[in-house]
Amino acid sequence: MSGWDGIDEFVAVAETGSFSRAAERLRVSSSHVSRSVARLEDRLQARLFYRTTRKVSLTESGHAFLARCRRLAEQRDEAFLAVGALQGGSDAEVKGMLRMTCSTAYGEQFVMPLINDLMELHPQLNIEVELTNRQLDLVQEGYDLAIRLGRLSESSMVATRIAPRVMHLCAAPAYLDRHGTPDNLASLGTHQCLIGTSDHWLFDDNGQDWLFRPRGRWRCNSGFSVLDAALRGFGLCQLPDYYVRGPVAEGRLVSLLDRHRPPNTAVWAVYPQKRHVPPKVHAAIRHLKEGLARRAEYR
Repeated sequence: MSGWDGIDEFVAVAETGSFSRAAERLRVSSSHVSRSVARLEDRLQARLFYRTTRKVSLTESGHAFLARCRRLAEQRDEAFLAVGALQGGSDAEVKGMLRMTCSTAYGEQFVMPLINDLMELHPQLNIEVELTNRQLDLVQEGYDLAIRLGRLSESSMVATRIAPRVMHLCAAPAYLDRHGTPDNLASLGTHQCLIGTSDHWLFDDNGQDWLFRPRGRWRCNSGFSVLDAALRGFGLCQLPDYYVRGPVAEGRLVSLLDRHRPPNTAVWAVYPQKRHVPPKVHAAIRHLKEGLARRAEYR
């Protein structure tokens, strides 16, 4: 028995949550998957799954083992890609499991429709997406790709810009009629603010970052809810262009202090640094970049 025996079967069961679906992915029988995982557990002297008639879930040992197995599988696949490139060709087929993450609202509206299109184009591609507003550790948690918004912090990840992201300070005409229009950054502190996912708003002040901590009696971690509250005249909001472009063009919102918009914000595809990036990651980034460029919000 080699050191690899049972690894692919274990990862497939963990990612699909089912022995039968793992068998379908690997194109083997369910009994083969079950026997392979059982032998692997015997070798490890540890139980990797809780099994019931309805559900398969990872044990604590299984969770710890899965992260390491994913890294091993990625390194193995990278080695095959490297040898293929040296031989004058490469296995450019888009296949396997693509695990990615994105913020919830942006992922639902913009990313997932395009990722679903990508899956239709590549029948051997499997997709697992975690929509969350938490910033996940791609390496530790075994993700191939993340879509991140705004400015990026320093990291060892590779980042590719896939779409613009311009921030707008806005308010409804009715709010401005009642409370006046802010004409400088210092005046923001006198206004009711609609607070979203961030505790601070970023502006540009003569080439320097200017951070403002908004205050108000309204808060929600949903951009669409912030937009609705702004349209109702509850206060000022700071939202990306793809939320407010239409309402501003229609006159339902007024864009304010445009000269102070923060620079260098964008939509980014972020992935772990590797010598050979898998074709599935390249394909996803290319598809997202081309698809977002066709959206009316980015024209």
